[in-house]
Amino acid sequence: MYKRLFSITLLMMIAVVGGFSTLAQDAVEISIRCKANVQGGEGWRCDNFAEVEEQVEAELGIDINLTLIQDNIDWGDYKQEFVLASEAGQAVDIILSGHEDIGAWAPAGLILPLDDMIEGHEEFADVVSTLWASQEWDGQIWGIPQDAEARPIFYSKLLLADLGWSDEEIESLPERVASGEYTFEDMLQTAEEAIAEGVVEEGNGYWHRTSNGFDWLMPYFASGGEILENGKLVWDSEALLEVYQSVADIQARGITRPDMLGLSGSEVWHPAVSSAEQVLFAQGGIWNWADWAKNYAADLGGNDYLLENIGLILYPAMSDGVPVTVTHPLSYIISSSSENPDVALALIAAVTTPEANNRHAIDSFHLGILNSQVESEDYLNDPTLSKAHYMLDYTRVAPNHPDWAAWSNAYWLGIQAAETGTSTPAEALDLATAQLENEVGDNITYK
Repeated sequence: MYKRLFSITLLMMIAVVGGFSTLAQDAVEISIRCKANVQGGEGWRCDNFAEVEEQVEAELGIDINLTLIQDNIDWGDYKQEFVLASEAGQAVDIILSGHEDIGAWAPAGLILPLDDMIEGHEEFADVVSTLWASQEWDGQIWGIPQDAEARPIFYSKLLLADLGWSDEEIESLPERVASGEYTFEDMLQTAEEAIAEGVVEEGNGYWHRTSNGFDWLMPYFASGGEILENGKLVWDSEALLEVYQSVADIQARGITRPDMLGLSGSEVWHPAVSSAEQVLFAQGGIWNWADWAKNYAADLGGNDYLLENIGLILYPAMSDGVPVTVTHPLSYIISSSSENPDVALALIAAVTTPEANNRHAIDSFHLGILNSQVESEDYLNDPTLSKAHYMLDYTRVAPNHPDWAAWSNAYWLGIQAAETGTSTPAEALDLATAQLENEVGDNITYK
């Protein structure tokens, strides 16, 4: 049996977990916590476990009392909830969270290494090999990928056609970006042309992310920057300066809106981009597609409309860099509070199958995590999802490192300063570097 709980507070969670001792002692208690946008098709993150509960019970010869806790509260509150419960020794057995939390939670003793148990489950051998790097800290594996993603730049086929592009030019754009033929500067020049010819309004040539997040790593990587070497974070001034110069330039050239940072997603960004009629290029995440089809473009024709009018490309190369994307795998992580980690991992293995992961990937528009999944009929029958899978060959991930938050916050400070014009790009770099030095000192490689 299982219980599904939503919008649970920390105190409620502790009460539920703490109450396990009152249940039948011959059943194994497993609690699982997931953050999911159910309206965006992400409910399978937790719900898949209900589908495999009886299977695992039969395989292990035990009864499992399964508690699923799933809602969509703010990430900060969600993670703080887990940390506080862990410190009280009352955390859930499995938490779904961003892989970057491994870098903080593993050294703090809040989660368990999985290397010794993974070999007992053949399902994990099917995981796309590039995803395992995101689950490592200090030479060990601490999580199992739940999903993968790409963070592409969406382009309006409709507006490119209005600009005079041929069908062949429009459809070949992903390949031209991947080969390096069509660069970031080429994209900006196309945006400028669209503005000059009245295809889009000034400021609507290219829209980027409106807040801090992993997306901002793409221009850094695309500029040739590295972020981790020999276990130490890297602060590459040359690549950083190119990023800060770029965000200043797109403002000075009128390519993006002056109020882009902080722009409302639900009220402005998503309606405009998903319409394919207002914004030429927009950097987002592939999961946006499912949300648009169900909640923003449904009246226009939903998925069929998006397929006809919107395409996806990698983040194009900047100067001497390469085209990239970033993936932020969410991970099933086992708490050190768990009394039955072997059962917890058996449940995770049971949902790490093409059938189970396809339910999540297709409904929420996330990339599959399994090699065999890519060849499955359901996955292949989703034309946009299967065609986007190649992006995993170009993907990078954020590091699992205790100082990652300090690095990210300093980088973001520079982006804000350069884009808003409160500092020149060089001044923005000095400002960001000073903040990072104040936070972490010499515990980083400065280039």
